[in-house]
Amino acid sequence: MNAPASPVLDTVRIGIVSISDRASAGVYEDKGVPALKDWLARAVLNPVQWETRLIPDDQAGISAMLCELVDDAGCHLVLTTGGTGPAPRDVTPEATLAIAHKVMPGFGEQMRSISLHFVPTAILSRQVAVIRGQALIINLPGQPKSIAETLEGLPTATPAVPGIFAAVPYCIDLLGGPYLETDPVICKAFRPKSALRSPSA
Repeated sequence: MNAPASPVLDTVRIGIVSISDRASAGVYEDKGVPALKDWLARAVLNPVQWETRLIPDDQAGISAMLCELVDDAGCHLVLTTGGTGPAPRDVTPEATLAIAHKVMPGFGEQMRSISLHFVPTAILSRQVAVIRGQALIINLPGQPKSIAETLEGLPTATPAVPGIFAAVPYCIDLLGGPYLETDPVICKAFRPKSALRSPSA
Protein backbone atom coordinates (compact mmCIF):
# COMPACT_ATOMS: atom_id res chain seq x y z
CA MET A 1 0.00 0.00 0.00
CA ASN A 2 1.44 3.35 -1.06
CA ALA A 3 2.07 6.00 1.60
CA PRO A 4 0.01 9.18 1.24
CA ALA A 5 1.69 11.88 -0.80
CA SER A 6 3.39 14.64 1.18
CA PRO A 7 1.64 17.99 0.92
CA VAL A 8 3.15 20.46 -1.52
CA LEU A 9 4.44 23.40 0.47
CA ASP A 10 4.23 26.96 -0.81
CA THR A 11 7.45 28.64 -1.87
CA VAL A 12 8.35 31.65 0.26
CA ARG A 13 10.68 34.47 -0.72
CA ILE A 14 12.74 35.73 2.23
CA GLY A 15 15.01 38.77 2.29
CA ILE A 16 17.95 38.87 4.70
CA VAL A 17 19.78 42.16 5.19
CA SER A 18 22.91 42.56 7.32
CA ILE A 19 23.60 46.21 8.12
CA SER A 20 27.16 47.11 9.10
CA ASP A 21 29.63 49.77 7.97
CA ARG A 22 32.67 47.63 8.68
CA ALA A 23 31.38 44.28 7.42
CA SER A 24 30.10 45.84 4.20
CA ALA A 25 33.54 47.45 3.72
CA GLY A 26 35.29 44.11 4.21
CA VAL A 27 36.94 45.08 7.52
CA TYR A 28 35.61 41.87 9.06
CA GLU A 29 33.48 38.94 7.98
CA ASP A 30 29.74 39.38 8.18
CA LYS A 31 28.09 36.90 10.53
CA GLY A 32 24.54 38.21 10.35
CA VAL A 33 23.45 36.79 7.00
CA PRO A 34 24.93 33.30 7.62
CA ALA A 35 23.39 33.13 11.11
CA LEU A 36 19.94 34.13 9.90
CA LYS A 37 20.02 31.90 6.84
CA ASP A 38 21.17 28.92 8.91
CA TRP A 39 18.38 29.36 11.47
CA LEU A 40 15.68 29.90 8.87
CA ALA A 41 16.83 26.95 6.77
CA ARG A 42 16.38 24.70 9.83
CA ALA A 43 13.12 26.23 11.04
CA VAL A 44 11.16 26.76 7.81
CA LEU A 45 10.04 23.62 5.97
CA ASN A 46 8.87 25.43 2.83
CA PRO A 47 11.05 25.86 -0.24
CA VAL A 48 12.76 29.25 0.16
CA GLN A 49 13.97 31.71 -2.44
CA TRP A 50 16.64 33.80 -0.74
CA GLU A 51 17.44 37.46 -1.28
CA THR A 52 20.55 38.35 0.76
CA ARG A 53 22.16 41.78 1.10
CA LEU A 54 25.08 43.31 3.03
CA ILE A 55 24.91 47.10 3.26
CA PRO A 56 26.36 49.97 5.34
CA ASP A 57 24.62 51.95 8.09
CA ASP A 58 23.01 54.56 5.86
CA GLN A 59 19.39 55.45 6.50
CA ALA A 60 18.44 56.30 2.91
CA GLY A 61 20.26 53.22 1.62
CA ILE A 62 18.56 50.91 4.10
CA SER A 63 15.12 52.30 3.26
CA ALA A 64 15.80 51.91 -0.46
CA MET A 65 16.97 48.31 0.00
CA LEU A 66 13.89 47.37 2.02
CA CYS A 67 11.65 48.87 -0.67
CA GLU A 68 13.54 46.97 -3.35
CA LEU A 69 13.19 43.65 -1.55
CA VAL A 70 9.45 44.10 -1.00
CA ASP A 71 8.32 46.06 -4.04
CA ASP A 72 10.63 44.63 -6.72
CA ALA A 73 11.89 41.26 -5.45
CA GLY A 74 8.50 40.33 -3.98
CA CYS A 75 9.72 39.14 -0.59
CA HIS A 76 7.03 37.95 1.82
CA LEU A 77 9.36 38.33 4.82
CA VAL A 78 12.40 40.56 5.30
CA LEU A 79 14.68 40.19 8.31
CA THR A 80 17.42 42.70 9.08
CA THR A 81 20.27 42.39 11.55
CA GLY A 82 22.39 45.20 12.95
CA GLY A 83 22.08 48.93 13.48
CA THR A 84 19.41 48.93 16.20
CA GLY A 85 21.36 50.36 19.15
CA PRO A 86 21.60 53.95 20.41
CA ALA A 87 24.90 54.85 18.66
CA PRO A 88 24.79 57.70 16.11
CA ARG A 89 25.31 55.32 13.15
CA ASP A 90 22.50 52.96 14.29
CA VAL A 91 19.65 54.02 12.01
CA THR A 92 17.97 50.75 11.00
CA PRO A 93 14.73 51.41 12.95
CA GLU A 94 14.39 54.91 11.48
CA ALA A 95 14.98 53.55 7.97
CA THR A 96 12.43 50.79 8.53
CA LEU A 97 9.73 53.03 9.98
CA ALA A 98 10.19 55.48 7.11
CA ILE A 99 8.90 52.94 4.56
CA ALA A 100 6.22 51.33 6.76
CA HIS A 101 2.52 51.14 6.01
CA LYS A 102 1.76 49.68 9.46
CA VAL A 103 3.82 49.29 12.63
CA MET A 104 3.80 46.00 14.58
CA PRO A 105 5.15 46.96 18.03
CA GLY A 106 4.65 43.56 19.65
CA PHE A 107 7.67 42.08 17.88
CA GLY A 108 10.10 44.62 19.32
CA GLU A 109 8.53 44.36 22.76
CA GLN A 110 8.94 40.57 22.80
CA MET A 111 12.53 40.68 21.52
CA ARG A 112 13.55 43.03 24.31
CA SER A 113 11.67 40.90 26.85
CA ILE A 114 13.59 37.80 25.75
CA SER A 115 16.97 39.54 25.72
CA LEU A 116 16.39 40.96 29.21
CA HIS A 117 16.68 37.40 30.52
CA PHE A 118 20.38 37.62 29.59
CA VAL A 119 21.58 41.23 29.74
CA PRO A 120 20.20 44.43 31.31
CA THR A 121 21.39 46.40 28.28
CA ALA A 122 18.58 44.81 26.22
CA ILE A 123 16.56 47.92 27.05
CA LEU A 124 18.94 49.84 24.76
CA SER A 125 17.86 47.85 21.70
CA ARG A 126 15.40 49.54 19.36
CA GLN A 127 14.19 46.72 17.11
CA VAL A 128 10.94 47.40 15.27
CA ALA A 129 8.70 45.43 12.92
CA VAL A 130 6.49 46.82 10.20
CA ILE A 131 4.20 45.90 7.35
CA ARG A 132 4.92 47.20 3.89
CA GLY A 133 2.37 46.08 1.31
CA GLN A 134 1.97 42.34 1.83
CA ALA A 135 5.37 41.85 3.49
CA LEU A 136 6.49 41.66 7.10
CA ILE A 137 9.80 43.39 7.90
CA ILE A 138 11.52 42.71 11.24
CA ASN A 139 14.67 44.27 12.68
CA LEU A 140 16.65 41.68 14.65
CA PRO A 141 19.66 42.06 16.97
CA GLY A 142 23.17 42.02 15.54
CA GLN A 143 24.67 39.06 17.43
CA PRO A 144 24.06 35.53 16.08
CA LYS A 145 23.32 34.21 19.59
CA SER A 146 20.76 36.95 20.19
CA ILE A 147 19.21 36.35 16.77
CA ALA A 148 18.51 32.69 17.62
CA GLU A 149 17.25 33.55 21.11
CA THR A 150 14.74 36.13 19.91
CA LEU A 151 13.50 33.93 17.05
CA GLU A 152 13.20 30.74 19.12
CA GLY A 153 12.36 32.17 22.54
CA LEU A 154 13.15 30.36 25.78
CA PRO A 155 11.24 27.07 25.64
CA THR A 156 12.96 25.64 28.74
CA ALA A 157 12.30 28.67 30.95
CA THR A 158 9.60 28.51 33.65
CA PRO A 159 7.23 29.63 32.35
CA ALA A 160 8.35 29.16 28.75
CA VAL A 161 8.87 32.36 26.74
CA PRO A 162 7.71 32.22 23.10
CA GLY A 163 10.01 33.51 20.40
CA ILE A 164 8.82 35.99 17.83
CA PHE A 165 8.94 33.59 14.89
CA ALA A 166 6.04 31.59 16.32
CA ALA A 167 3.77 34.47 15.25
CA VAL A 168 5.38 35.12 11.84
CA PRO A 169 3.57 32.43 9.76
CA TYR A 170 0.11 33.56 10.85
CA CYS A 171 1.02 37.20 10.27
CA ILE A 172 2.04 36.32 6.71
CA ASP A 173 -1.27 34.40 6.32
CA LEU A 174 -3.16 37.57 7.27
CA LEU A 175 -1.22 39.53 4.66
CA GLY A 176 -2.24 37.09 1.93
CA GLY A 177 1.18 35.43 1.65
CA PRO A 178 2.23 31.78 1.46
CA TYR A 179 1.38 29.29 4.20
CA LEU A 180 4.58 28.73 6.18
CA GLU A 181 5.23 25.41 7.89
CA THR A 182 7.89 25.19 10.60
CA ASP A 183 9.83 22.41 12.27
CA PRO A 184 8.27 22.29 15.76
CA VAL A 185 11.59 21.12 17.22
CA ILE A 186 13.07 24.51 16.28
CA CYS A 187 9.99 26.73 16.48
CA LYS A 188 6.35 25.72 16.62
CA ALA A 189 4.23 28.14 14.61
CA PHE A 190 1.02 29.23 16.31
CA ARG A 191 -2.25 29.68 14.42
CA PRO A 192 -5.84 29.75 15.68
CA LYS A 193 -7.66 26.52 14.82
CA SER A 194 -9.71 28.28 12.16
CA ALA A 195 -6.49 29.20 10.29
CA LEU A 196 -4.90 25.74 10.27
CA ARG A 197 -4.50 24.11 6.88
CA SER A 198 -5.34 20.45 6.51
CA PRO A 199 -2.20 18.27 6.13
CA SER A 200 -3.68 16.94 2.89
CA ALA A 201 -4.25 20.41 1.46
